[in-house]
Amino acid sequence: MLSFDNTEVAFSSKSNSDLNRSYWLFKMVSNPALVNFGAKFTNIAIKLHLPIKTAIKATIFKQFCGGETIEECHTAIKELGDFKIGTILDYSIEGKESETDFDSCTEETIKTIHRAKGEKNIPFSVFKVTGLGRFALLEKANDQLENLDTDEKAEYARLYNRIYRICSEAYKNEVPVFIDAEDSWIQNTIDRLADEMMENFNKVRPLVYNTYQLYRHDRLSFLKESFKRAQEKGYCLGAKLVRGAYMEKERERALNKGYADPIQPTKEATDRDYNLALRFCIENISKIGLCAGTHNEESSRILADLISEFKVDKHNKNIFFSQLLGMSDHISYNLAYNGYNVAKYVPYGPVNEVLPYLIRRAQENTSVKGQTGRELSLIIKEKSRRQK
Repeated sequence: MLSFDNTEVAFSSKSNSDLNRSYWLFKMVSNPALVNFGAKFTNIAIKLHLPIKTAIKATIFKQFCGGETIEECHTAIKELGDFKIGTILDYSIEGKESETDFDSCTEETIKTIHRAKGEKNIPFSVFKVTGLGRFALLEKANDQLENLDTDEKAEYARLYNRIYRICSEAYKNEVPVFIDAEDSWIQNTIDRLADEMMENFNKVRPLVYNTYQLYRHDRLSFLKESFKRAQEKGYCLGAKLVRGAYMEKERERALNKGYADPIQPTKEATDRDYNLALRFCIENISKIGLCAGTHNEESSRILADLISEFKVDKHNKNIFFSQLLGMSDHISYNLAYNGYNVAKYVPYGPVNEVLPYLIRRAQENTSVKGQTGRELSLIIKEKSRRQK
């Protein structure tokens, strides 16, 4: 019987010192003022070259990241694999703007594909389109490619070629790859690119996956349109379903620029569409690859129930659950313990470069209602169980 309350299973890979570190980390993250102060102090300390890297690497980096390089992630890959949980290596460098940086990110993503080839413990690779091309270019191309001038079209062609290279390597090495979702005002560009890659490489099975953020009120219908297009053009749809991570920024921009808010009116509406999207994918699972990226217990249980209802094999490689490293272990480990396919996003990269990601993780844990309290209560429960 699937239960997310079994903390013995949830923290089976954690030593007492690991639990204590997690406890104090989430305790600090539960204080928004402390998180904001820490974010500002850390940014200043890095700019002033103060020696804080060791402290960061031993605490928040260790909680949420696998290492600074692919090689350093070996321990995390093995530890997760020992509990039948896969690793998705996520090169978490953000905010770059040069062609050299974009080429470098392309090569690094291809390295994750080569590392995953034939490795049962690394079922997917992943990349962000903003790691491969300028944000402003993606924004300008969002409505129509015709908006671009001659130089920008050449720049877009380079972006396209980087994405094509990654997806081609994924295809050749039989490693499925996720294209992450981003801000709504560049998402049309990303969707267009993802559709083209799926049409090229998903003829036999889902290898390229687009990401659908169900906290947007139009994404359930867009998922269905995407599937219809895939059916008409003769390819499999790859769908990673998430709720979303940019709500405050999306609402603020819509208000400032005077356009309709793209975000769902309520959390209940988001939950409803997410769970309906799960059902739609399972109903069509012979033609869809599904990864449910969620830290939500109810949605995880609903997907497990749908797998049972539609008599789908738990081990079907077209169905994965996914969570972030360092979060929601009670979901990941209990699902894996009960025989479901599970993979953790394992971010990596140089500490200084991954800092924006780490700060965002801390702020997200502070802002998501109940997230930090849930993590803390589970850790306390397990600490108490062990003391007995």
